[in-house]
Amino acid sequence: MDLDLSGKHALVCGGSQGIGRAAALELASLGADVTLLARSREPLEAALASLPVLHANQRHASIAVDMRDHAALRAKVEATIAAPNPVQILVNNTGGPPGGLAQNARVEEYLAAFEQHLIANQVLVQAVLPGMRASGYGRIVNVISTSVKEPIRNLGVSNTIRGAVANWSKTLAGELGPYAITVNNVLPGYTKTQRLDQILDDRTRTTGKNADDIAKAMLASVPLGRFADPSEVANVIAFLASPAAGYVNGVNIPVDGGRTLSL
Repeated sequence: MDLDLSGKHALVCGGSQGIGRAAALELASLGADVTLLARSREPLEAALASLPVLHANQRHASIAVDMRDHAALRAKVEATIAAPNPVQILVNNTGGPPGGLAQNARVEEYLAAFEQHLIANQVLVQAVLPGMRASGYGRIVNVISTSVKEPIRNLGVSNTIRGAVANWSKTLAGELGPYAITVNNVLPGYTKTQRLDQILDDRTRTTGKNADDIAKAMLASVPLGRFADPSEVANVIAFLASPAAGYVNGVNIPVDGGRTLSL
């Protein structure tokens, strides 16, 4: 199986922690040059220092920018990936919106989530597409949520926006396939990240139950009976980024221990 990413350049969003950082480590371990993108400089630098360097020509970098500042996002990314350093692998990944019922969410919450997720993804895709086309190799992997298959209770804004991203992705898969560019979605289940801590805190606050009891109730719905490690999601991202996945396009892949009941 060809998993070699030597000579490929990956741009990983949310790369300073959680699934993004784990994906960056895995891509770098397969030989890719990795550029990490996140909002805060200090955690970015710590993540950058942890990336393996397998050969003399392997280079890693970072971009500190807020995904919601679209003008700065485009400018900083385009400056980093200018020739001869185009991006062949884009991992779209960013933290989810706060929890709450859809009916109670303010219009501004929907707009903010739409801009942080779908619009920022669109900005990034437009920035990297010329390099992918010129390279004859492109992999776009969107890290979203199992909610695109089954909405998750009390995540009204997230369910809505993740669904929009999934349909945007499927549309792009059809448009970009002729250029040897694939577009796929990874759907993490309960994964040991700050997002899981946020969900546990929200449910503790709204139900009055303790976090251990809530965690046990969540795991009761997971056939494997445990939370995922970020590296397990990263493995799937890395496969989709590799030459081995060249004929996988336009799919949603749950990485959830079997929790999603739909096919």
